[in-house]
Amino acid sequence: MTPRTRQVSLLNDVRVAPGRPRDWVSTLAAVFLALVVLAAIASPFLTELATAQSILDSLLPPGSPGHPLGTDELGRDVLLLTLAGTGSAVAGPFVIAAGSMLLAILIGTLAGYLRGPVDWIVGRVVDILLSLPVMLVALVVAGIFGAGYWVTVIMLVLLFCPSDIRIIRAGVTEQAPRPYIEAAQMLSLSPARIMFKHIVPNVWPLIMTNFMLNLAIALVTLSSLSFLGIGVAPGTPDWGRQITDGRGILGDNPAMMVVPAILIVLVAMAINVLGDHLGERLRERGMQ
Repeated sequence: MTPRTRQVSLLNDVRVAPGRPRDWVSTLAAVFLALVVLAAIASPFLTELATAQSILDSLLPPGSPGHPLGTDELGRDVLLLTLAGTGSAVAGPFVIAAGSMLLAILIGTLAGYLRGPVDWIVGRVVDILLSLPVMLVALVVAGIFGAGYWVTVIMLVLLFCPSDIRIIRAGVTEQAPRPYIEAAQMLSLSPARIMFKHIVPNVWPLIMTNFMLNLAIALVTLSSLSFLGIGVAPGTPDWGRQITDGRGILGDNPAMMVVPAILIVLVAMAINVLGDHLGERLRERGMQ
């Protein structure tokens, strides 16, 4: 058996080894995130029920009949409000992470492969954007253009993009001098085909790992902005807004504030765990 064959055999043995703790943790994270996605899909159908007010049922504690997590001061059911808020809590971060990564793949690949003036210009713009504090820029933009949810999402796409560009550029720069790229150039393949058909697939583990990391960071950032009153409108089901609304009734019904805060932490942790797992699997496939 050659050394190369022994390496592949060892990787296969590691990949399918039963009972690995990380596999169990990754499976639990994937199942939990699947439930969150299902709740996000169902959230538009729950909004009307979640925002229904009943003064007679206001400030019921957790465990009340018909209200497992109690109600707020307006009589809204906390469980329904949390489920209905999953949509805005998940959709925005996904758009932020995906939009930022798509821009990074385009710009970072061009800068890393073409180098020269293109790389210099991209590098200077990225340096300037990375120096901007995200929260401060968000507050300024919200004051100028309004604090709409999708305005905030688009703004965060642009603010997340510079770090992604730098990471993708580094990966492309590392791949560009390799023999398979030289062979493609000798075959007179177009630069666009070399970049996006040959180089980008080879930095896919880097792309996926960074995408999942951005997803978790975007979730926390967008929820923090909602907590500060930027993004979703008052009364709209959203985890960050729910934490803000729950501060005033913490003594009467702590679930209003505690439950969405715990969900934000758990979802961010699950995304990070699953991202590490996917990155590891993709790197193993690349080695083979």
